[in-house]
Amino acid sequence: MNLSEITIEPYDTLLLDRDGTINVHLIGDYVKRWSEFEFIPGVLEAMPRLAKHFKHIFIVTNQRGIGKGVFTEADLTDIHSHMVAEIEKAGGRIDGIYYCTSLTESDLRRKPGRGMFDDILKDYPEVSPSKTLMVGDGDVDMEFARNCGIAFCKVDSLKKENGEYKWIKA
Repeated sequence: MNLSEITIEPYDTLLLDRDGTINVHLIGDYVKRWSEFEFIPGVLEAMPRLAKHFKHIFIVTNQRGIGKGVFTEADLTDIHSHMVAEIEKAGGRIDGIYYCTSLTESDLRRKPGRGMFDDILKDYPEVSPSKTLMVGDGDVDMEFARNCGIAFCKVDSLKKENGEYKWIKA
């Protein structure tokens, strides 16, 4: 299953993982700059349909590479600015991006902890867990959804290792 095939009824809020769901996941590395960011085929085409249906679309992403000093928060902001611009150019939208840079698994803001969802609920009180769908490519995304009491849909992931691409089926 890919992003364009997800069932969107009866949800009005969409949470998207980033690496492996929106962009190609670099195995053993991090997307550290915009030039390394590569949309998964079909994502940009799916975003206008999703934007028409969902009242809110958020990205929730762990970004441990910042905590490790591999890249900076300014680098991440630049990546996200370009990503959002490309999504908007394609007719889609992202209403907010929530990320956690912590190295500590026990940090509640780090997926699978529910801290990023709690931040969304604080910032957007009209968001209802019963009408929220999380879409991701990994078990940590599924655990995050479970911890938040929200629905989950697992999508195929495109990963890149040593210059070779590999689809991982959901």
